[in-house]
Order: sequence, then structure tokens, then C-alpha cells
Amino acid sequence: MPPFDIDPEAIRKLAELMTETGLSEIELAEGDRRVRVSRTVTAAASPIHFAAPAGAPAAAAPAAAASPAAHPGAVISPMVGTAYLQAEPGAPPFVSVGSPVKIGDTLLIIEAMKVMNPIKASKGGTLKEVLVSDGQPVEYGEPLMIIE
Repeated sequence: MPPFDIDPEAIRKLAELMTETGLSEIELAEGDRRVRVSRTVTAAASPIHFAAPAGAPAAAAPAAAASPAAHPGAVISPMVGTAYLQAEPGAPPFVSVGSPVKIGDTLLIIEAMKVMNPIKASKGGTLKEVLVSDGQPVEYGEPLMIIE
């Protein structure tokens, strides 16, 4: 059997297709040769909120506001990568402060290992704050935006 030549561009296109469609695995077969591309999909953990006990001091609420990650409308990075606020240089941003957001709207893109991963809104509301700048490296679990 001759050596199996792998076309890196074809693999990139398969990875892009996976991102666009939300697939976690795709397989391509030609004769007796097969290429399977898969990735582990991680979902951002939802913050857990506990109700304050009756009679608790009212000063407890500003403490949550001090940490963007603790905000109930925080959009948390599901991966390590580079954040991009628009589809391409010079294009308008996906969203801006004050704009309405619907569930499923693309908020930004995180590039990880040359794959562009759209980060979509998991809740609707109004974009109150953008916590990252365009082209900024982000970490897993880092707050990116606040939606109220």
C-alpha cells in the first residue's frame, strides 16, 4: 500500500465545517483510506448562585459585582485562545455595549489552534460590558462579556 498523504488544508476545512455545524467528529472515507477528525467539546460551567439568608446585610450584593466572573450574566471563555470581537479586521464588531443580544447570537470568536470558534450567547438581554479587547489572549474560565 502506498504511503497515505495527508492534505493539511483538507483537515483544516473539515475542522472549520465541524465548528460551523457544531459537530464534535467527522469522518471522510475514500476507498480503503479513512480520515477522522474529532475534538473534545467542553461547555462553560454555569455559575451556581445561592440565595442570601433572610436578614443578611445588603452589602453582600456589591461583592458579586466586584468580580465579573461571579456576575449572573457573565459570558465565560470555554477555552484558551485569542479573542476576536469581529469576523475580520475592519469589519464591525459582532456586538457592542448597549446592543440587544438574543440566545444563539455570536458574541465573539476565539481562535484556538488555528480554528475559529464562535462564542454564542447562552442568554438574551443587553450587552452591558466587554471585558476583553480584540486580539487579546484569553484563558479557560475567564469572563469575556456581561449580558443583563
